[in-house]
Amino acid sequence: MIAVAFALPTESKLLVSRLRDRRRVACGASYIIYGKFDSRSLAILHTGVGRKISEMAMADFLRGQRPDVLISSGFAGGAGTELKVGDLFLAENFSDRVLFSNSQRALKNLDPQIGKLFTSPSIVDSQTERAEIAKAHGADAIDMETEGIVQACEQCRIPMLSLRVITDTPHEPFPAPPSVLFDVDRQRTDFLEVAAHFAARPTALAAMFRFSRRIGRARQNLTEALTRLLQDDSLGRAA
Repeated sequence: MIAVAFALPTESKLLVSRLRDRRRVACGASYIIYGKFDSRSLAILHTGVGRKISEMAMADFLRGQRPDVLISSGFAGGAGTELKVGDLFLAENFSDRVLFSNSQRALKNLDPQIGKLFTSPSIVDSQTERAEIAKAHGADAIDMETEGIVQACEQCRIPMLSLRVITDTPHEPFPAPPSVLFDVDRQRTDFLEVAAHFAARPTALAAMFRFSRRIGRARQNLTEALTRLLQDDSLGRAA
């Protein structure tokens, strides 16, 4: 079985729609979606946003599961100016060596970018914060879950690949403060707060619409990359 971990269902929904024989099973505070992708057995789990909650979700999952391979996937932000929104990103520092090499070959036509991923304790938005992380950690991209996920996989000796897609950069940041767009403590978006924010700033609505379109394109790019990997035999050879 191959497992794919996302922070949130909005990241996974296109991949989930491509599964056959889907079934949803409770797992701790979340759930796992099982199904078939071509001839492969697949498990899709959602860890939540942030290192602590993702570590708890992975512990719940791995107590009863031992996937052959786990892909840590979803959205990420660019730390510097090299990455663009929609770019696929393979994190060399958080990926099994064999899986990383095989995935580069399988995704060659999709031109994935290669670099170092930094797992941040909080959502990073400002150009200053991104630049500081890039300089201090040599990071090319930023997320909030992968470091904890890879440690859980290493403890269970499960090979892991880190594949993300870039949704925001220093030049194309979030259209509103991150705390407005997503409440990490509550693990949800407060749509009344979002509505109130943009009602007070109607000229910012255009940026929100552009951001929504960016997210849609990024999700499609990520799903295409995951589809290529799941149709390739490289994951099976690494298992």
